[in-house]
Amino acid sequence: MSGEAWRTHIVSRPDEAVEIAGKAQLVGVLGIAPEAKADRPAHFVAKAVQASGARVIPIPVYYPDATTILGERVYRKVADVPERPLDVLDVFRRPEDLHLHLDDIIQAKPKVVWLQSGITEPAFEEELARAGIRVVADRCLKVDRAHALSRL
Repeated sequence: MSGEAWRTHIVSRPDEAVEIAGKAQLVGVLGIAPEAKADRPAHFVAKAVQASGARVIPIPVYYPDATTILGERVYRKVADVPERPLDVLDVFRRPEDLHLHLDDIIQAKPKVVWLQSGITEPAFEEELARAGIRVVADRCLKVDRAHALSRL
């Protein structure tokens, strides 16, 4: 995207983020933790999203022995997920590690990349937005989804 048009892909309004969270049915979770780490947000957020009716596709960065998480087959790259496009790719990675996943995410072209609470990286967000991918940053998918679904 040229000029400033890419900025329309940065989701800055809370009500818009809540709407996205509520409508998501296919959610990839990059950086998900397995059941043995159930106390970590990278697991319990995904579990709550799954319990609320969305299908969660696990994409762990670590845990090479994991073949399933939350009863779903594990994929090692976002682009390896056969179901496309993902409605939301929920990301649990440190800001300094996000660039390691940029090409993979752009290749997979999810509708929305959701950077969890505490995660922002403006250059990464801009690259995704310029590729036509909507971006939500520094918000919790679990919280926004619960808020959206409580309105129904």
